[in-house]
Amino acid sequence: MTHEDPQGRPVRVALGLGSNIGDTRAHLDAALGGLEREGDIVVVARSSDYRTPPWGPVPQDDYRNACVVVETRLGPRELLNRCLAVEKALGRVRDIRWGPRVIDIDVLVYGDRKVEEEGLSIPHPRMGERAFVLVPLAEIWPDAPLGDGRTAAEALATCPGQEDITRL
Repeated sequence: MTHEDPQGRPVRVALGLGSNIGDTRAHLDAALGGLEREGDIVVVARSSDYRTPPWGPVPQDDYRNACVVVETRLGPRELLNRCLAVEKALGRVRDIRWGPRVIDIDVLVYGDRKVEEEGLSIPHPRMGERAFVLVPLAEIWPDAPLGDGRTAAEALATCPGQEDITRL
């Protein structure tokens, strides 16, 4: 199934990427290569990489995080499936919630669509309170719609934890 905006153009999508195991920069680059391999996802903007503290209760190393804006005609579920396939191909194992990971790829924003399905919530429901998402997202798409009436830049203006994030 393909999805386009009313003018027939691909949909503008924001993805969040993170890694805190091994060569984190190489993992992010490999993930983007895997996403673009089929030709139906095109990266149009990539944020700087940022070192961010881990989220959640599991002790672990800092993360390398980045966001990308892509254009695609894949539907939301197909896009999520591609992200999961790329994660798996790069060695992602889902064993500990909020645990360390070789790669994590989240669908943050899918045009102006709202999607609530099993295992898929778009816009990502907690990104508006997570500096590790908002800092790189606002860098490349400040007016990205978060689904709560705010843009990425507006949410970042009041988001705690920004002082813990370092541009790499």
